[in-house]
Amino acid sequence: MKKLKEEEITKSLKTIAGWKYLDGSIKKTFKTPGFPQTLGLVTAIGAFCQQHDHHPDYMTLKYASVEVSFSTHSAGGITLKDINIAKDINSLKF
Repeated sequence: MKKLKEEEITKSLKTIAGWKYLDGSIKKTFKTPGFPQTLGLVTAIGAFCQQHDHHPDYMTLKYASVEVSFSTHSAGGITLKDINIAKDINSLKF
């Protein structure tokens, strides 16, 4: 998969609320009402990762938030795979 140029990343992220391009990855912190919803969100993100066969650089779980970061290591940056999984994750309701 082709690595996106910074302009392409910036343009794509304008259509996906809350995601930022930082340090070579796209990242977002999701706020939740509490720990049960945080666990549910982590599980749902994990399911999307399995479906996309694309896994996060990291996922940080806190009591009422989850921070997730994606990049495509084989391409050396951000690809459409990262953008597409970000869109799917944003569709989650919690």
